Amino acid sequence: MTRRGVFAGALGALTAACSPLSLLNTLGPRDRGARRVARGLAYGDDPRQTMDVYAPTGARDLPVVVFFYGGGWDSGSRDVYGWAAQAIAARGFVVFLPDYRIVPQVRFPSFIEDAAAATARAGDLARDYGGDGARLAVAGHSAGAHLAMMIALDRRYMQAVGRPDLIKAAAGLAGPYDFLPFDVPASVNAFGRAPDPTLTQPVTFARADAPPLWLGHGTDDVVVHAEDTTILDARMKAVGGRSEAKLYPGLDHADLIATFSPLFRKKAPVLDDMTAFLHRELG
Repeated sequence: MTRRGVFAGALGALTAACSPLSLLNTLGPRDRGARRVARGLAYGDDPRQTMDVYAPTGARDLPVVVFFYGGGWDSGSRDVYGWAAQAIAARGFVVFLPDYRIVPQVRFPSFIEDAAAATARAGDLARDYGGDGARLAVAGHSAGAHLAMMIALDRRYMQAVGRPDLIKAAAGLAGPYDFLPFDVPASVNAFGRAPDPTLTQPVTFARADAPPLWLGHGTDDVVVHAEDTTILDARMKAVGGRSEAKLYPGLDHADLIATFSPLFRKKAPVLDDMTAFLHRELG
């Protein structure tokens, strides 16, 4: 089976792979020094076009991260990933955690358009919560990493919301960036109606003037193989763009994001590595 075939075959198991992560919202412990400071802020008219905000106590002029959770483009909720947003916020960021519309309610490119709209709104609201909207990055895990990379690399999405230069850096965790062909229900349902399938792939839009990228992946990931990360990293470097890739031995798809929790943080320095990159790039 090809690498893409393995990825496609595993997509259907993505929800099952990520569902234990919801327990981290209730099991704790959570990072101290940051908390949710706003809930259910609207960036559109649909009930799923809402987001929460996490920030350190006394936040003032901090860099901003918009974090997109995973779920195979057909599942997920911001209520499940507060622990991850809080972990990033505790490292000195104002973090916006959006929901977005998912399959079957919508298909490509609607969920990417939601990511762009949420990011633009985060830039507008950042100062209300102690953030500096001029220093904004996007990040995500799994399908959320796909969203983050699409709006960072394909200029059309942020141009459509009137903020073409808003994103200053992007970070992806275990993201699918090069997964043609669409040959299982999950990918067919999300992307199968796209007139040009190549326009659904982040690697298509690698460019020299893109925001700098940080890409993390576990070597034992069988849901989205680490080759997706190495391919995008190589493509960015080949066109003169800035990209950093880090592979974490022994981590699988869920492990990578689970290391954001204090319960599993000693397994690998994923949170340290990603937030160090973002602080360096955002200042």
